[in-house]
Amino acid sequence: MPYDPVLVQPMRDELTRLGARELSTTEEVDRALGPGSGTVLVVVNSVCGCAAQNARPAVALAIKHAVRPDDMVTVFAGQDVEATARARSYFAGYRASSPSIAVLQDGEVAFMLERHQIEGRSAEAIAAELTAAFDQFCGASA
Repeated sequence: MPYDPVLVQPMRDELTRLGARELSTTEEVDRALGPGSGTVLVVVNSVCGCAAQNARPAVALAIKHAVRPDDMVTVFAGQDVEATARARSYFAGYRASSPSIAVLQDGEVAFMLERHQIEGRSAEAIAAELTAAFDQFCGASA
C-alpha cells in the first residue's frame, strides 16, 4: 500500500540532503548498482518508525567518516516499488527488508544490515557498524 507522498517527502529528503541519489526506475538502479559500479552504499528507505527513525541518522553519521563508498543511493520501499524490487535483486541471499543498508562492490553485496539488525539500535551503534564496513570494503579516503 503506497503511503501519502506528502508524509513521505521529508523521509526522502533526509537522505537526498546527505547526497544520496534517489533511484526511482529499474534502469537507474541497474546503472548505479551493476558490474563496474565501484563501491556503493545502498539505503532502502522506509516509513517504518521503529527502524527507519535511526537508520537515516545513522547514515548521516557514517558518511562523515574519512573512508566512504564511491557512491550513495537510495530507493524508497512502498513508493518506488519497481526500483526497490530491482535494488533488492542485487541482495542475493537476503530477504526483502526495509529499511536496510548495504554496501555493494561492483554489483555484489559486501555488507548488509537488515531491518532486524537496525531495529531497536541507536543511530550511533548502527553508524559504528557502517563505518567498520566502510573501513573493510571501501578502502579509499574521501
